Amino acid sequence: MSKPTKIRAKIKNGVVDFRMLMHHEMESGFMKDKSTGKLIPAWFIKEFEIYLNSKLILSGKLGPTISKNPYLRCKFSGVEGDEIKVNWLDNMGFSRSDVSVVNL
Repeated sequence: MSKPTKIRAKIKNGVVDFRMLMHHEMESGFMKDKSTGKLIPAWFIKEFEIYLNSKLILSGKLGPTISKNPYLRCKFSGVEGDEIKVNWLDNMGFSRSDVSVVNL
């Protein structure tokens, strides 16, 4: 199991500044194991979703070319709420869900 997703969300003047760090190895499938020389199997986050008070605000797809521990930052407005939930799913079927509170 991976570490919890680090989520930071602050609201200022009606705009939410959202940041998250997803802990994941993000193997591309093109790297070789140093000791055996065999390819390391691909293992990466393939999709994520961000919810504000159960309302989907953003969803996206990632792939094997994204670096280890992906970081995402975005700003959005026109929404209200105080609880942010992040879900993600990787290509091996592992999923994670984490919740945080929007800070004023």
